[in-house]
Amino acid sequence: MAQSIVEFTTPATGFVDPAHSKVTLSSNYINFADSSFDTWGQQYLPELYEQEVERYGNRSISSFLRLVGAEMPMSGDQIIWSEQGRLHLAYGLAGTASSSAIVADASANTLSGLGAHALRVGQTVVAKLMTGGEVIKAYVSAVANDTATILPYGGAALSNMGAVDTEPIQLFVYGSEFAKGSAGMSGSVKPEFKSFSNKPIIIKDKFEVSGSDAAQIGWVEVSGEAGQAGYLWYMKAEGDTRTRFEDYLEMAMVEGELVHADSTIALPTDGGAGTAGTEGLFAAISDRGIVSEGFGAANIVTTTAADFQASMDNMCIELDKQGAIEENMLFLNRSAALGIDTGLALMNGGYSTGTSYGVFENSEDMALNLGFSGFRRGSYDFYKTDWKYLNDQATRAAVGGIEGVLVPAGTSSVYDQMMGKNIRRPFLHVRYRASETDNRRMKSWVTGSVGASNSDLDAMEIHYLSERCLVTQAANNFILFNATDA
Repeated sequence: MAQSIVEFTTPATGFVDPAHSKVTLSSNYINFADSSFDTWGQQYLPELYEQEVERYGNRSISSFLRLVGAEMPMSGDQIIWSEQGRLHLAYGLAGTASSSAIVADASANTLSGLGAHALRVGQTVVAKLMTGGEVIKAYVSAVANDTATILPYGGAALSNMGAVDTEPIQLFVYGSEFAKGSAGMSGSVKPEFKSFSNKPIIIKDKFEVSGSDAAQIGWVEVSGEAGQAGYLWYMKAEGDTRTRFEDYLEMAMVEGELVHADSTIALPTDGGAGTAGTEGLFAAISDRGIVSEGFGAANIVTTTAADFQASMDNMCIELDKQGAIEENMLFLNRSAALGIDTGLALMNGGYSTGTSYGVFENSEDMALNLGFSGFRRGSYDFYKTDWKYLNDQATRAAVGGIEGVLVPAGTSSVYDQMMGKNIRRPFLHVRYRASETDNRRMKSWVTGSVGASNSDLDAMEIHYLSERCLVTQAANNFILFNATDA
C-alpha cells in the first residue's frame, strides 16, 4: 500500500504560529532544513529549554514596610500629627528645650543664651561646668526672657566653684525650695509638643500589549514574583510590571523627598494641583532622627571585642537619651550585617543564647523564620536581618551611601489633629487615600479593545495607581547608618 506524504508549510522566516494549546498541528512545526537556520541548526537538533531561567531569583525588593509597619486610610490632602516634648526641663544639651550654647558670668552668677526658657524662681538645678567638668547644685534666684541667675549651694559665686567667664554650662531642673510662709511658685510650665506633617504623592505606571501580540502567544514556560506561571508571555510581562510597581510603592516611601523652596521641579498637572514631594524614611531620620556611621566591616574596627563593644555601647547610650525603646529591629546591607556578625563573634560565639524574642511572641523559631537573628546588649534587644533593597544592584546598592536603619518595634502614642484625641500607631506606617467612593491604596484597571471594550485602541492597557505617604513617628528613636564614603 502506498504511503501518504503530508507536506508542512513553514513561514519563510523559519518561525511558526504557536498554538493555544500544546497540540501538533500543521502550523507549528519548525523546518530545520530551512535556509533561515544556520549550519549547526541544520546538522544537529538543538535542545530547547522551555522554562525561563530565573537568573536573579526573586527580584522583588518589597517587604520592609510589611514587616515593620501598617497601612491605614486617610481622606485629606495632608496628615498632621503632634509628638510630645520631654517631660523634664534641661538646657544646653542637644535635643532639649534649648540646645544652644549657654554661658555663665562666673562672678555675677548669671546665665545667658537660654533663649525662651521655663526656669522659675525657687527651682533647683544641677549644672555641669563644661570647661572644668565640675557638677554643682544651684538655686534659681531670678529669671528674665533669655537669662537666669543661679546661686550655687557650695559657694558665694560660680567662680568659687571653678567656673570662669563665658563658661559653657549644661543644666537640668531637679526640684524646688521655698521658705516657710512664702507664696507659691510663680508661673507654670506648658507642655511642649511638636507638630509634623506629610502629604501623599500619586504613583502611576502602565503595562501595554497590542492586540496582535496578545493573540500570538509564545510557548515559554515562565513563573513570576507575583506567583503566576504558565505559557502566556505577555501575562508574564504584566506580572513583572505589577511587581515592579509594588516595589515602587515601597521605594517611594523610603526614598521620598520634600521639594525644597529652591527646586525648579514643575510637574505636568493637566489642570490639577502640583506636588510638593513627600517625606520618606531616610529623609525623616536625617531631619529628626539619629544619624551615625554604619556598622559595615570597613567602618568598624573589629580586631578586638572591646572595639565592637564600644560601638554598641555608644549606640545604647544614644538610645537612652531618646526614650529607651527596648526592642529594635536592624535592617542592614551585606557589609553591615557581616560587620555585626564579626563583632558579635569576637564578643561571644554563642551570642544568640539567652536573647529575648518578645517582639516575635517570644518565639526564636518565628524570628528565624522571618529572617531575623537576635542579640542583647544592656537592656536592649536587637533583631538583625538583611534588607534586600540595600543589597540589590539595581536599587540602593547601585549608589550606596546607606548601610542600614534601626527601627523601634511596637507602637507610640500621638495626638491626631483630625480625630482630636490620642491614638496608638506603629512608629512607621503608611497612609493611603480612601473614601466610600474611591480606594486609592492600589488601583488597577484595563482599557483598550483587548480584554476590555471601552476604547478603539487595538491594545490592552493595564493601569496602576496609588496615592500614599509614610508617617515616621518619633523619628528620634530611629538610627540611619551612613556609609563612610557617603
